[in-house]
Amino acid sequence: MKSRLLILNGPNLNLLGVREPEIYGSTTLAAIEESCAANADVLGVELKFLQSNHEGELVAWIQEARHEADAIIINPAGYSFHSVPILDALKMFPGPIIETHISNIHARDEQHRHSILSAVSTGVICGLGAYGYLVAMQSAVNLLGALRN
Repeated sequence: MKSRLLILNGPNLNLLGVREPEIYGSTTLAAIEESCAANADVLGVELKFLQSNHEGELVAWIQEARHEADAIIINPAGYSFHSVPILDALKMFPGPIIETHISNIHARDEQHRHSILSAVSTGVICGLGAYGYLVAMQSAVNLLGALRN
């Protein structure tokens, strides 16, 4: 049976490529999704890739993932720093959670430095740009393999 990865993207990531390219680069979310889909084929996993600007929708997807995904990769964007509802939903997910950020949040301004979601994440990848998504996918697959052995 193929491992099932869910990649969730938070608010404003739909504007990647035009939103603050000096921080986030010029790669669009559609291009990231395309490279993740190609990587899923290489890794032999199923992939679901979603984006929402709405906290409640992200919470609902995380709750559904308890039955539909083996690992979650999440770029929570601005919700990283204050979303207790997303934090609580992630606490209920039984599989690996990889928190991913395009920028290096630790080198950002004070508002963007501390993600409360890191406390429930299996791993955190930040500062690798769009490539961080591919690293997160590989990491999730490796973690799932270790859990199965």
